[in-house]
Amino acid sequence: MNRLFLFLSLILSFASSAFAQSDALKQGNSLYSKGNYTDAAKDYEKVISTQGVAPELYFNLGNAYYKSNETAHAILNYERALRLSPTFEDARYNLEIAQLKVVDNVNLNQAFFIGRWVDGSIKLLNSNQWIWISLLLFFVTLLSAFIFIFGSSRSLRKVSFYFGIIILAVSFFTFIFSGIRKDQLIHHREAIVMTGVVSVKGAPDKSGTELFQLHEGTKVTIKSTLGNWTEIKLGNGNIGWVEQENIERI
Repeated sequence: MNRLFLFLSLILSFASSAFAQSDALKQGNSLYSKGNYTDAAKDYEKVISTQGVAPELYFNLGNAYYKSNETAHAILNYERALRLSPTFEDARYNLEIAQLKVVDNVNLNQAFFIGRWVDGSIKLLNSNQWIWISLLLFFVTLLSAFIFIFGSSRSLRKVSFYFGIIILAVSFFTFIFSGIRKDQLIHHREAIVMTGVVSVKGAPDKSGTELFQLHEGTKVTIKSTLGNWTEIKLGNGNIGWVEQENIERI
């Protein structure tokens, strides 16, 4: 009887929690539709902290922050939505709109175009999608090998051989992409500058030489940490140190 009572209590607790979370989401949507974006953002944050993350929740939160003129928070949450769902086109479009508000004296678009293309390609899909593509291509490679061995003509065997080699190479690269994408999702090596103006130092110390400044909303890559300091890298290759409180990981 005691076990049954405990089981029923757990079910009721879970149900009441689910209803509360659903109410918070509905309330957030209602506040957003009424133009109360600041309170809507608070409700979306509450849902994320209690119910868990989802691309749509981060997207809604980003929209609420954007409407509240909190550009850095908007960019952070659009990036988080895309981190979970790389093909979320609405989040990508809104991110591009929000990034137009980012003011910086550092040109972040000088990265070598091949590196940017590869990085962008990897982020088009998540880790599971890349691994499924890799497995499918490997299966096609096996079919090509079968045709090569048992093909009825020399020309067919020749075509299947070269086709199989190409597909095997693509399968290998997509397998690597899956590993890179998984590493990106686990280690959170990208961050957004959250403070209005941040001084980037040449050393992890307040007395260090100021190299340049960054403004809120700028995206950086985290290289290492030392105490309360984080070493960051920009898209143009510039490196420096900032205090951790000035950035937030995606």
